[in-house]
Amino acid sequence: MTQCNSKRYEGSMKLYYSPGACSQAPHIALIETGLPFEVAKVDLATKRLDTGEDYFAINPKGAVPALEMDDGEVLTEAAVVLQYIADHAPEARLIPPVGTLARYRVLEWLNYLASELHKGFAPLFHPTGEPRAHAIEALEAKFAYVNDQLGAGPWLAGDDLSVADFYLFVVLGWARIFHIDLARWPALGAFRARLLERPSVRAALHAEGFAPR
Repeated sequence: MTQCNSKRYEGSMKLYYSPGACSQAPHIALIETGLPFEVAKVDLATKRLDTGEDYFAINPKGAVPALEMDDGEVLTEAAVVLQYIADHAPEARLIPPVGTLARYRVLEWLNYLASELHKGFAPLFHPTGEPRAHAIEALEAKFAYVNDQLGAGPWLAGDDLSVADFYLFVVLGWARIFHIDLARWPALGAFRARLLERPSVRAALHAEGFAPR
């Protein structure tokens, strides 16, 4: 993988996050890249920060992540925030250069994770009357697909770690909440174990109050 042409971000960012939510993926990416950042914890139930500030004033969608830059611009949506972070730390090599097929493969995975796996958990996190078993069955089929595509790995898009891997790591962590046993898909289990060995992953988990497991 060659480097992107983007320049490293000069300044500090603020990541609005909720522990264990999809915002954990950009949290990992920021630590992995070494970009300067601070965090602000969001209570998704009340839509308020620890300071009591109204989170809707920062992100009218009320969801995490939100990434605020020095100039006050705010970027949302996990898949997009991950791309932004990767592009502004080119030396970390977390996304291939613009225009290459390799980059589109990473984007392909980011979009699949957001629209299929992440969205697939919505009926479980926010029940709407849809039978829980149906939602889990649909997720299991998608886990089987990712398992087959991942194969021996090591990473989603081939030999190079990318921000898509951080997103998948977080989504796989949600499976445990709903007693979806990843042991049925050995490639996924091995993938998650590889990520747990990375200092950036362990640091993000610790910062959000989780023990790496």
